[in-house]
Amino acid sequence: MTFDVSRFTFDVSRFTCHVSVIATVKNEAQTVHRLLDSLAAQTCPPDEVIIVDGGSTDDTVEVLEEYAAGGALSLKVLSRPGTNISQGRNAAIAVATGAIIASTDAGVRLSPNWLEELVKPFEEDGELYVVCGFFLPDPETVFETALGATVLPVLADVNPEKFLPSSRSVAFRKVAWERVGGYPEWLDYCEDLVFDFKLRKLGPFALAPRAVAYFRPRKSLGAFFQQYYRYARGDGKADLWRVRHIIRYFTYLIAVPAVFLLGLWRSPLWWLLFLAGGAIVFWTPYKRLWPMIRSYGFADKVKAVFWVPIIRVTGDVAKMIGYPVGWLWRLRHWQRPEIHWRATTNGE
Repeated sequence: MTFDVSRFTFDVSRFTCHVSVIATVKNEAQTVHRLLDSLAAQTCPPDEVIIVDGGSTDDTVEVLEEYAAGGALSLKVLSRPGTNISQGRNAAIAVATGAIIASTDAGVRLSPNWLEELVKPFEEDGELYVVCGFFLPDPETVFETALGATVLPVLADVNPEKFLPSSRSVAFRKVAWERVGGYPEWLDYCEDLVFDFKLRKLGPFALAPRAVAYFRPRKSLGAFFQQYYRYARGDGKADLWRVRHIIRYFTYLIAVPAVFLLGLWRSPLWWLLFLAGGAIVFWTPYKRLWPMIRSYGFADKVKAVFWVPIIRVTGDVAKMIGYPVGWLWRLRHWQRPEIHWRATTNGE
């Protein structure tokens, strides 16, 4: 496999930061080329790319090594079987030579100006520690389109002062990573949120909305359920979003049954509350969905509209199951000091 990089031209005269891009992979042989090709096409090329493989059983490592040999990127591949995402990211950052670390994920497709937009704020503010990129869905099916609209924010939803970046699109100074102790290796999910909260203590974040990572949502309802179960389990382990989870349990276990019973015993007019609640809950997803399906045929539009509430309820159920599992883990490991990170960090 060969790669023609002659078509790429870069203007790096105004960038002085040494930048390392890091990512972790596992069994991404069919998708990792999206990331590698988009990194090679950056208007501001990385000085190095370090990818940690967590023990792939497919041809991921071979694909990476072949790409590295092609010379399109200064690519280093580390094999760390059995590591979780936090451990993999920390391993990559530990050997990175860049003062600026840009983090992303396997399988994403980065906008050509992704790294340039992430680096620019550091050039403008020498005291800045973190720059948040953004991420958008890159769906290929009606279900994936509905999923993206249901669970992912659009830029208009974001408050730059409170935005917590995903590690699929973020950059930070390596010294900041060192000061907060790196990614929390005791967490297998939601690790980037805990990392974000710790970084917040160092100072405000800058938002680079044009530094976009495009990623494909989960392909099926079952895969989505598993994803959100794991997210909620991570929330429980890390003691994240207590109020949000309490509200969810109250809604499904108390409020919804109470309104249903009142409709049976008193008057069906009580069921109008379901319509009011649905209008509140689904207004934002449908507002996001319409621009995404505008070019779809009628049948696909109907499918997308019906998928939204199914996806929302499925995600909520997955979270309600996963959260207590995480908390049980937390109680069993209560003596571990690292799980009490909230005591010294302003996490919600």
